Amino acid sequence: MDTNFDERLQKLRAGQASILSRKNEAEDLGNGIFNRYKWPVLTAAHVPLSWRYDLDPQTNPYLMERVGINAAFNAGAIKWSDKYLLVCRVEGSDRKSFFAVAESDNGVDNFKFWEYPVVMPETDNPDTNIYDMRLTVHQDGWIYGLFCTERRDPAAPEGDQSAAVAQCGIARTHDLINWERLADLQTPSPQQRNVVLHPEFVGDKYAFYTRPQDSFIEAGKGGGIGYGLSASIENAVVDIETILDKKVYHTVYEAKNGQGPAPLKTKHGWLHLAHGVRHTAAGLRYVLYMFMTALDDLTKVIYKPAGYLLAPEGEERVGDVSNVVFCNGWITDDDGGVFIYYASSDSRMHVATSTVDKLLDYVMHTPADGLTSASTVKTIIDVIEHNKSVKTFA
Repeated sequence: MDTNFDERLQKLRAGQASILSRKNEAEDLGNGIFNRYKWPVLTAAHVPLSWRYDLDPQTNPYLMERVGINAAFNAGAIKWSDKYLLVCRVEGSDRKSFFAVAESDNGVDNFKFWEYPVVMPETDNPDTNIYDMRLTVHQDGWIYGLFCTERRDPAAPEGDQSAAVAQCGIARTHDLINWERLADLQTPSPQQRNVVLHPEFVGDKYAFYTRPQDSFIEAGKGGGIGYGLSASIENAVVDIETILDKKVYHTVYEAKNGQGPAPLKTKHGWLHLAHGVRHTAAGLRYVLYMFMTALDDLTKVIYKPAGYLLAPEGEERVGDVSNVVFCNGWITDDDGGVFIYYASSDSRMHVATSTVDKLLDYVMHTPADGLTSASTVKTIIDVIEHNKSVKTFA
């Protein structure tokens, strides 16, 4: 074996080992709602060397990377056999995305990918690209993965090789290794992204959170977080989409918005984490926000704090698609702890930790958006006046 090959392999292994074993550190002082962590939990550098390199010196004497990995982001999340698992979107340098499972003992660091990526069965109409899986442990006993399946628009002219159609792919599993592919979701909308399966039956039907849109990128006259029911999951059809959380002018969700992971059930209502998008002079800005729907009516929003919960900060603002945070996975522990897994700028995965009690306090007691500058000033003055009456005011 070539000495340079040996040396290079040792350095590659040592470099990855240092990343995989690195202890994460919570920020010293957060906003009281959640704690960010210093290091990303998954990046392209976490992807196993055996996926990227031919480790045979006879066929790869210079130890070149044969399969380039561009990013690891937008992961679904689940607690499984006392492990914290992320079903991550891994994107190759060829722009094709696929799913891979990474696990951690504590949920904040030392995430390691399983030996093989997920082999996702195809439908009769093969996917060109699949990404952004939401995981739902459903009342029917299955674990469902809902994801975006992208194919070239068959109506596009030959000269347009960027026009695409996005739909919701559905698969289910009992072990996160063997997946059964079901038919894609059918809805009245031309395109679908960010579809999430509700964890419980509504009546005897499956409930879906959808995001109707007119085109591949723009929501158009559609948009908002929709809701619909299907009698079947094997051939899921939503005939009517009801918008439960719409786009609103001059808010963080004025351009489009979409459900993040499946909502969390609490004694006060269903906690939702969503992403909102607005236009800026520098392009689109994605942030995360929260709201709550009623236990007895999934379409009724009963609490919704103003503005965003989490926005990109520092290095999170830089990446393939800058100024973006996106979440499609969170985990609740038995003790009430919550792990929010979010991606930054379509490049890497992070974690923020909170508790159910803190998130309930935030959603139920943070003022709603009055939708005008005057109402924001009034809210601040109300807080100031209240603070004057308490001993801690200085």
